[in-house]
Amino acid sequence: MEPDPQFMIELVNARMPFGRYENSYITELPVHYLEWFEREGFPAGKLGQQLSTMYEIKTNGLDRLIKPIIRDYRK
Repeated sequence: MEPDPQFMIELVNARMPFGRYENSYITELPVHYLEWFEREGFPAGKLGQQLSTMYEIKTNGLDRLIKPIIRDYRK
């Protein structure tokens, strides 16, 4: 399954809206924070999709896939 390019562009520009890492880019959240969400449950909606996607990217060592998107599309 191919990732949606627009979703990935939005992901690299998304910031955490609350909590300890408020205003941090979701792509820069530490793995332990994403693991906590995975255990406790991701929020509903787009934020939950973005966090769960970053969880999958980081826990599977796929960070290299988002680096070019960050370089080319981060505002």
